[in-house]
Amino acid sequence: MSEKVLMKGNDVIAEACIRAGCLHYFGYPITPQTEISHYLAKRLPELGGTFLQAESEIAAINMVYGASAVGARVMTSSSSPGISLKQEGFSYIAGAELPAVVIDVVRCGPGLGGILPGQCDYFQVTKGGGHGDYRNIVLAPNSVQELYELTVESFNLADKYRMLCMVMADGSMGQMMEAVQFKDKEDITVYDKPWATNGMGNRGHSNFITSVNVNPDELEKTNLRLQAKYRLVEKNEIRYEEINCENADIIVVSYGTTSRIIKNVIKKAKKIGINVGLFRPITLWPYPYEALAKHTDKVKAFLSVELSAGQMIEDVRLAVNGKSNCYFYGRMGGHIPAQQELLDEIIRILKKEDK
Repeated sequence: MSEKVLMKGNDVIAEACIRAGCLHYFGYPITPQTEISHYLAKRLPELGGTFLQAESEIAAINMVYGASAVGARVMTSSSSPGISLKQEGFSYIAGAELPAVVIDVVRCGPGLGGILPGQCDYFQVTKGGGHGDYRNIVLAPNSVQELYELTVESFNLADKYRMLCMVMADGSMGQMMEAVQFKDKEDITVYDKPWATNGMGNRGHSNFITSVNVNPDELEKTNLRLQAKYRLVEKNEIRYEEINCENADIIVVSYGTTSRIIKNVIKKAKKIGINVGLFRPITLWPYPYEALAKHTDKVKAFLSVELSAGQMIEDVRLAVNGKSNCYFYGRMGGHIPAQQELLDEIIRILKKEDK
């Protein structure tokens, strides 16, 4: 491992892209993720790669489609309104079974909203967003170190399953500066891509990549194959972190920046005799339903803390399945909850549960 260096989150994402072997980037600037483009605009040409600022987000995601189709590791990044514009392209990439990485540094909405942090893209990134029955792998880091590690891993996952993998961070994480330690050598898996449209090679035929299939029987087979692949991802790639959950009175479910706050709330609560647990999903899809559900008989309640009006709470309720009460606490507009207000909410909930 190298020595730790102080870097901004967005710059770390860009460096991780390069370290993962991705030398092709197509994007369009939007705050609070623009530094990713700035970093790659300088570095990729130096490395013989491709940096292209497209005329729009729609153009950028279709360029990603093209680069992936010839077998290249490729990435784009944006923030919430830009991710909305890319959704049709996401569906086409899913239909063509192409690997690609998308970074979403979330800002608050709806509409143009503001450049301050949010987690209000949860539905958009975890439930598909575009048309059709498809899924994206979604990774949710909560530190600059994890921004690096999960961005590198996102390329391995995308290639492994031939699907789109997203890294969802919020604006504060992209802008914050923290110490990060890079590996001397990355854990990169190189996958053969015999499906790529890169000439005949030894195949004796050219590949043709498309998501169009007007034969209903064949299209249904394609969809069933995709669904089988998604079940495989659900079986093999679920990731989460648990802190103090075994003896907790209440478990707070949170990810990203808000989960960092909960770690200090746990310490404050302990001083007044309350055991608070933290359950942090690292994969937002596939969601760790079973891992969360195993705690339903042990705690008085669950609390979902989000920078939204309440989106992940739906997955928390699915996991709990009515066996325990689920509560929600959220902030919007770029506000981040303070430790004391979260502790006050936990005290209020436990008083209610004890009646």
